[in-house]
Amino acid sequence: MIPFVDLKAQYHSIKEEVDAAVLKTLESCAFTLGPEVADFEKLFAAYCNNTHAMGVNNGTSALHLALLAAGVGPGDEVITVPHTFVASAASIYYTGAKIVLCDIDPATYTMDPAALEAAITPRTKAIIPVHLYGQMADMDPIMKIAEKHGLVVLEDAAQAHGAEYNGRRAGSVGHLAGFSFYPGKNLGAAGEGGAVVTSSDEYARRVKMLRDWGAERKYEHVLKGYNMRLEGMQGAVLKVKMKYIEQWTEMRRAAAKRYDDMFAGTGVQTPKQMENRRHVYHLYVIRTPERARWQEELTKKGIQTGIHYPYPVHLLPAYEDLGYKEGQFPHSEKAGKEVLSLPMYPELTGDMQAEVAEAVTALQKSLVHS
Repeated sequence: MIPFVDLKAQYHSIKEEVDAAVLKTLESCAFTLGPEVADFEKLFAAYCNNTHAMGVNNGTSALHLALLAAGVGPGDEVITVPHTFVASAASIYYTGAKIVLCDIDPATYTMDPAALEAAITPRTKAIIPVHLYGQMADMDPIMKIAEKHGLVVLEDAAQAHGAEYNGRRAGSVGHLAGFSFYPGKNLGAAGEGGAVVTSSDEYARRVKMLRDWGAERKYEHVLKGYNMRLEGMQGAVLKVKMKYIEQWTEMRRAAAKRYDDMFAGTGVQTPKQMENRRHVYHLYVIRTPERARWQEELTKKGIQTGIHYPYPVHLLPAYEDLGYKEGQFPHSEKAGKEVLSLPMYPELTGDMQAEVAEAVTALQKSLVHS
């Protein structure tokens, strides 16, 4: 069996350090926020080439609180893309603002700046470009459009730890960014976790209050806040993993290069890394019009795969009330029917990839000759 992701392999590679960090937290009894979280926040802010990082309980909360810190609320509109995990849209819904969608660039699966500009109305308050699969959205035109219309840009960087655009790190280009540390992410906690990153002292102050019941000091509730703090145990684990994030990123990129080389000349539609971007390959996503059959055949051969994501937001039953219809976002809809994620993680070996590539290439040949 070739797993889609192997969390045990990573844990065993740093087991002694992680176990020691967890035991230290247990001994300290600093279970919520605390010194380990504070240390991690400093490391992660620096890694993102930014000023502030505020740990929260998950990536969805990061997006939600970032929007609230930026003043988004009822009567406002926030634009994002349909081809994403539902959290990108849900975070907007939680603020009471209206979700507005625009289509993706089919080459990168990220926000199409031309479609973005067409979606702006007088009520638009913010934009959430999603850095999908490990590659950042086309941020320069997005930021220019935002500046032209006076809009806040919140990077959904849940899949983009360490990704770069024109030499700038994910989390340092927009006004705010939201990260996830879900276990399977490039930087994963031992459970749930997330962070908001920003260069704004005021946004940082508001997020710190919002994650902790809206209080600047205990029992002094300045804002209507939430219980969304990062646990001390997760801060301790993430602090250890910060030592290895770049090593693991380069291992992912090397694995992606091996896949690219193995699929060269086969006709398999592989990910496209744009010249001005550093792709960190949270996922290695190919495309095929016969995805169901391919996934079934690969499963039979002991190769696990994933689909990210089969249903665009506007076609989900939960978001029917947005009023969009099938056909309005053709690139997102087509991607949803064709994308297939192959095994991808730092410890993936060349032999394992060769087995995957051989099976996928055989399926591609059968598709061509059918």
